Amino acid sequence: MNILLILAVVFGTLVLVRLANVAALASKLSGENEEAEQESANRWNSIGMIAFLIIGLSVMVYIMNLYLPLTLPKAASEHGEAIDGLMTINWTVLFITFFITQILLFFFAYKYRYNKNRRSFYFHDNNKLEAIWTIIPTIVLAALITTGMSEWNEITKKSASMKGIVIQIYAKQFDFTARYAGKDNKLGSSFFRSITDTNPLGIDSSDAATADDLIAKELVLPKGAEVQLMINSRDVIHSVYLPHFRVQMNAVPGMTTRFAFKPTKTTAEMQKETGNPKFEFIMLCNKICGVAHYNMKMPVRVVEPAEYEEWLKTQSAVFPKEEAAAPAATPAPADSAATSMAK
Repeated sequence: MNILLILAVVFGTLVLVRLANVAALASKLSGENEEAEQESANRWNSIGMIAFLIIGLSVMVYIMNLYLPLTLPKAASEHGEAIDGLMTINWTVLFITFFITQILLFFFAYKYRYNKNRRSFYFHDNNKLEAIWTIIPTIVLAALITTGMSEWNEITKKSASMKGIVIQIYAKQFDFTARYAGKDNKLGSSFFRSITDTNPLGIDSSDAATADDLIAKELVLPKGAEVQLMINSRDVIHSVYLPHFRVQMNAVPGMTTRFAFKPTKTTAEMQKETGNPKFEFIMLCNKICGVAHYNMKMPVRVVEPAEYEEWLKTQSAVFPKEEAAAPAATPAPADSAATSMAK
């Protein structure tokens, strides 16, 4: 269907161009002077501008409505609702500005086309007009930036005060690893020089806080709990992007970045809300970090607190404890051994 629509637009344009050429040739053969020919061309061009405006805006509105269901659903985090509110304000300002400027642009092209009986009025400058188109955009942009910065400061302030579940997100080309703090809610220290094949995160085994840390290849979060992400990178700049929670923070080599949030909807609730039984949360890297960047992702699930506690029990420790050695065989009594030899 899309291919047919594109072909229809292409061939329609070619037909219009050919008709314009035919009209120009007919005008030339009829003996019209160059000025009359130019006036006719200007008139048709101006009519084409209005037609393009109507068709273009209609197609844009149609495409927006067509693909609107493919945009992100409502935020699944506490701060996400404020982020969505800011985006709504920004899009409203952009759409109003776009429609006004485009309508005026094409309308002026139609209204002020060349007319031999009309002369343009020249003026060197207009201080009032320049002040208007400078001051008004400045006020609007300043208001948007100030509102955005205020909301961002509020989000980061809440992040600093959160004392919830501590999870390290460790990024490297081209995957993520999640390390959960144990009952002490403290992550053991790590150092890049300690990285080995058996210790890919470079975790310090001598740190007492490491003893109960857990490793996972999926990010599972309890609904309604505060989550504190501690973000690190082993090689290049990555980005921890959780679109459904409106979370994004760079993973920078050599430093720890942080982002705290509170999930408000479970995966099951989002599946019901979106009408998609296959819906899943996801974490992506949205920095172009190498040839397999497109494949760098981690599955994310939000579950009820009780289910989260059960899941946590099934995860592997960073340094699994060695199994206790099997008990030695009990030696046979001496009299029993002597009896056996006698036999």
